[in-house]
Amino acid sequence: MIEITDLQKTFGPKTAVSIDQLQIGRGELLGLVGNNGAGKTTLFRLMLDLLLPDRGRVTIDGTDVRQSEDWKRHTGAYIDEGFLINYLTPEEYFRFVGRMNGMTPVEVDTQVAEYEPFFRGEVLGTGKYIRNFSAGNKQKIGIVAALLSRPRLVILDEPFNFLDPSSQAIIKHRLQTYCHDCGATVLLSSHNLTHTVDISTRIVLLENGLVINDLPNTDGSARSALEAYFFADGSAEP
Repeated sequence: MIEITDLQKTFGPKTAVSIDQLQIGRGELLGLVGNNGAGKTTLFRLMLDLLLPDRGRVTIDGTDVRQSEDWKRHTGAYIDEGFLINYLTPEEYFRFVGRMNGMTPVEVDTQVAEYEPFFRGEVLGTGKYIRNFSAGNKQKIGIVAALLSRPRLVILDEPFNFLDPSSQAIIKHRLQTYCHDCGATVLLSSHNLTHTVDISTRIVLLENGLVINDLPNTDGSARSALEAYFFADGSAEP
């Protein structure tokens, strides 16, 4: 599904990403963890061709992301508010995303309706522009837009940020179900080890842009190794 080869990205003297080889298979729900500055967001941006690497490449289904845009038809992502169109209402934004992915308005509305419990009556039908929503509701809009066309690759940066506990539980269940039912590959980064261990089938640990551990996570088997790493300096959230 995804192959990363000799990927390097620096910002001045700082190495943000330095990965010799990393493969991610179809159907994996991979959690990417690391302290602030570990390179998680930079890696996602390189994978999505939002940053130019100093060297190396990322391929999705054999396609170099810098050489073709074919992979974008099967990829959904939400990194930050920059992915949103703030002067649209949520409904307008979902229709726009759907149209870009060949969906009819009816198909969009049907998909969005599945997320009513996640929105908790605070997003749809309000008439508000996206810019006027809280950080948590913007996060929800971005996540749903990433999943809208049922892509076979989903990339989410800190999806649990700004969400209340009920919404975190809903999206955890939704991501697991989506990965299982659609055979999709889901990549997420998070500072929350509990959520990451709960849902990931595999966890990659980054430090200063390097992969320092690549852990299978059957029945939470990665938890002890992650806790030993993070809690040694008290830097992680539970």
